[in-house]
Amino acid sequence: MLVLLGSLFACTVAQAEAATPASLEQQFQSALTEYNAARYPEAAAHLEPLAVKLPQNFEIHELLGLTYGVQSRTAEAVEQFQAAVRLKPDSAAARTNLATALLHQGKSVEAEQQCHKALELDPADYEAKHNLAEIYLASSRLADAVPLLEQAQRLRPAAYGNTYDLALAYLLTGRVAEARQQAEGLAAGQDTGERHNLLGRIDEKEGRFLEAAREYETAVRLDPSEDNLFVWASELLLHRTYEPAIQVFEHAVERYPDSPRLRIGLGMSLYSRGEYERSIASLLAASDLSPRDPRCYLFLSKAYLSSPNQAADVIERFRRYAELEPANALAQYYYAISLWKGRRLENPTVDYARVESLLKQAIALDDTLPEAHLQLGILYNEQHEYAKALPQYQRALELDRNLPDAHYRLAQYYVHAAQKDKAQDEFELYKKLQSQHQAQVDKERAEVQQFVVATTGTSSAKP
Repeated sequence: MLVLLGSLFACTVAQAEAATPASLEQQFQSALTEYNAARYPEAAAHLEPLAVKLPQNFEIHELLGLTYGVQSRTAEAVEQFQAAVRLKPDSAAARTNLATALLHQGKSVEAEQQCHKALELDPADYEAKHNLAEIYLASSRLADAVPLLEQAQRLRPAAYGNTYDLALAYLLTGRVAEARQQAEGLAAGQDTGERHNLLGRIDEKEGRFLEAAREYETAVRLDPSEDNLFVWASELLLHRTYEPAIQVFEHAVERYPDSPRLRIGLGMSLYSRGEYERSIASLLAASDLSPRDPRCYLFLSKAYLSSPNQAADVIERFRRYAELEPANALAQYYYAISLWKGRRLENPTVDYARVESLLKQAIALDDTLPEAHLQLGILYNEQHEYAKALPQYQRALELDRNLPDAHYRLAQYYVHAAQKDKAQDEFELYKKLQSQHQAQVDKERAEVQQFVVATTGTSSAKP
């Protein structure tokens, strides 16, 4: 969770130096008045000519950096804070301000360096501790983040953003009871959507799924953000309450029509409910919003195999994905399957050479894709090239012993080869795996959960 520039600045802007001429002193004071009244463009208008006339004045650069920062003029803020640090390299506050600006600019390495220098100058600098912890959280360095967040909390127990971050860090490190204590303590200062979102995640971790859904619903009521809507709908989807999940995703898509993950979530919910054509339409829209996003193509391939009525549109999206990602084995695999499986309803002729080439390309890029080997074997079988099919079936099962169709196809091969006992063994394995429906349900739920975890947005808590 990255903080907004300007929200962490704690430095007190001093008056201009005594040697400054009276008119310039008055201009600086006018700028300070405008800044304190939140009239930032007016403050900048006073400060910009001052920075030219007095390039060695620390306070002018510092206040101008703050003024640019709260207007999201990040590059200009960084320039001013760098000038301030050059003038006063021993100012912990100046380095903290520079670190915050660099962090907002996405330069986390440089920001981390400035935070360390600020803490060397002032070990009790709350802003430096909190900012450095934010950097560690963003890079998943949780063991480094937690002590800093705890120290920052001792300095400012009522700081909302730091308490939120500490609760989140505790949750991510498995200290669930402590996470709940911190999250519940936030209510005294500010009851927010993201707080209830976090409480929902804590309930989810403890297996309190009904309570989690209620927290997510409360989060949406307080703050109908894209992230809160996504998390609530995803919670419903994870626990296979498909109709409510579809309703929440549909509402979310209406509110945020340009969100790929919401359209993917809607497509997944519709697929799980058996509404394949509507699922495909939603996933196609997601792929158009984010053509390189690999997440929608997995679920698009599933829905498409169940309802290949939109073959031309689906094939076009898989073709585009394969061309955008030529080094992606799954991209080539999906394109191959779409060309092969989808055209059968409208055109029984298949360009086997093209499909074979794409499957081989996928295997060359990643030899550990069991489905690619299986489908290549099936392709050879359809062309009556049985000897070439056998090693592909065997490799698929070497990679995944629980592929029912691979056992079935291998059994068929053994029947053709008059190896009755081997064929019987493979048929028995196929029947056993087919009866294990729960394994497939768990696999699909894991795919959904992976999607949810990978696409849940970060919080926007304030410091």
